[in-house]
Amino acid sequence: MAQPADPLAKTNFTFADSLSPYNVSMKAWLTQSNRQNELNGIATAIVISSSENKVLLVQRAAHDSMPGRWEVPGGAVDEEDPTILHAAARELVEEAGLVAAHFTRVVSEKAGLDPGYVFSNRAGTATWCRLTFAVEVESCERVTLDPNEHQAHVWATEQEVRDQRVEGLEIPITTNSVQATILEAFRLKRE
Repeated sequence: MAQPADPLAKTNFTFADSLSPYNVSMKAWLTQSNRQNELNGIATAIVISSSENKVLLVQRAAHDSMPGRWEVPGGAVDEEDPTILHAAARELVEEAGLVAAHFTRVVSEKAGLDPGYVFSNRAGTATWCRLTFAVEVESCERVTLDPNEHQAHVWATEQEVRDQRVEGLEIPITTNSVQATILEAFRLKRE
């Protein structure tokens, strides 16, 4: 498996002051944002940039929903997660074997939009909010995937994300929203 025996053991990260609203439990965030009746849960997504100004993309497993499509690591916030940021750090370890060092910002789909993309599950029975964070990791050198969730990974430049192609390999992104959010993360990093 990709994750260590205790993923929460590797959550000694820091975060920008602007991310304090996410350093709370899922229940607290839903209550504080007055969304507890609107949302069934929160998902996190993590944009990691390498020193070569590329982002990590992972390919969904063939047996999963949206098989073979590409996304950034992430997943659901669990009730047991002490904070939303801890959930994101846990998912990063579980899905990519990488350890969060510093959360720099929350990323929306484009400038001027509030963070958090709201979506429904495939059956239309639950509504989720995906919060995307830009994160610096301890090391980008060894990506270790959980084969139950992802089958490959690439490091992609901004243009490669835009073109959905890396060195001749097609990388169809899961949704337009995910692609837009990744491109916004590149834009924000340039500022």
